[in-house]
Amino acid sequence: MELLKHFKKKLVLVFITALFLFLVFTVKTPSTYNSIPKPSGLPSACSMRISEQTITPLNNTKHLLVSAYMDQRVKDFDIRIIGIFRRDSIQPLHCFFCCIGYLSKTTPATILQHPDNFGFPFVTTDVMCQIPQNCNATHVTLLTTPDKESPSTDQWLPIRNKDTVGQKEENMQFDFTVCISNLFGDYNNVLQFAQTLEMYKLLGVNRVVIYNTSCGPELNRLLQSYSDEGFVEMVPWPIDKHLNPSRGWLHSEHGGDVHYFGQLTTLNECIYRSMERSRYVLLNDIDEIIMPYQHDDLMSLMNTLQNQHPNAGVFLIENHIFPKKHFEPSGRFHLPQWNGVPGINILEHIYREDPARNVYHPHKMIVRPRMVEWTSVHEVIKNFGERYKVPLDVCRIIHVRVALQGSLTLEQLNVDKRLWDFQEKLIPNVDKVLKRVGMLNLT
Repeated sequence: MELLKHFKKKLVLVFITALFLFLVFTVKTPSTYNSIPKPSGLPSACSMRISEQTITPLNNTKHLLVSAYMDQRVKDFDIRIIGIFRRDSIQPLHCFFCCIGYLSKTTPATILQHPDNFGFPFVTTDVMCQIPQNCNATHVTLLTTPDKESPSTDQWLPIRNKDTVGQKEENMQFDFTVCISNLFGDYNNVLQFAQTLEMYKLLGVNRVVIYNTSCGPELNRLLQSYSDEGFVEMVPWPIDKHLNPSRGWLHSEHGGDVHYFGQLTTLNECIYRSMERSRYVLLNDIDEIIMPYQHDDLMSLMNTLQNQHPNAGVFLIENHIFPKKHFEPSGRFHLPQWNGVPGINILEHIYREDPARNVYHPHKMIVRPRMVEWTSVHEVIKNFGERYKVPLDVCRIIHVRVALQGSLTLEQLNVDKRLWDFQEKLIPNVDKVLKRVGMLNLT
């Protein structure tokens, strides 16, 4: 009898133990985790369809996507997708995210066309998205229908600036970045470009971003050299593979699908590309130099301007033309080692036009990228701070090109030798880079 009781006790103990183990391994996940969406794909669900192009056609539309950036400056939005959209074919779109471990449900997209289209059928467009709750998004795409589970052909855009949002401006990788919007055709102005880049180095620029559709062979060689050393960031811009880009700025005069090879898109893209890595961004053309006249470099200039105008995020710099048909008479900078190098020698052009004040006169800009939302070529369209027009005696653009006021005589122009202040360092630096690419005349 005692043996039977002992056996029953052991049996009960085994049953209780088994019941406890069953509950431990089958109990539901605590409610604090119930909000995590059920994965609808593998961790690598989007890895095989990530776009590696700078221009990506959007399926089932006439639109093009360029890049996606984390941007939480505008209420209720997390992501800004920069694109080029056909104005007469805007349709509802839906943001679709690749989260770490699964694919999200879609969220509605807000489509914002930039106001400057100059009559062209395609326009720079921002698509604003909100990331779904609890999604650690790494990539995004756009769909024409909501709640598509697993698109087989849609290309994912990586979300940039995700890991650097919030760092202090003074801790950024660069102080100054120059954005050169477009190179196209057979542009081959090697000497002026080498002089301009070396001048910018002396002024404290750390990076030059160039969107390149095409250029001449010698200039391509020079750009590759600068790219190899890390000073120039070359962004392929095959806009001509997708659209018929215009070589002009006005559709009624120049025709084509999009303004000036997509210049407005590349300027805006460059601002966002630089937003979390550069304190300041210079927006100017390849043949322009934003030149301080009372300071030795750009940082000294901006420290002064920022102290005087702490809430300013856009600094407007007036453009001044140095006609290339007028040469400095002594010929002291007509250097034999530069003979045969394609392009203009900017040191030989010291005569400056006074802008005609009775007509619109364009500016270019130095901006704090975090304070800019949209830009056009000569002014910012939407920004978060103040704008300041920099006085001419403090800073102006040196722009050696065809005369804007061709009727002016030499006596009606101003002598401006500001570039000569840097000639002792500028000339040997230009010689060095030209020698590096095999274009320096050593005979």
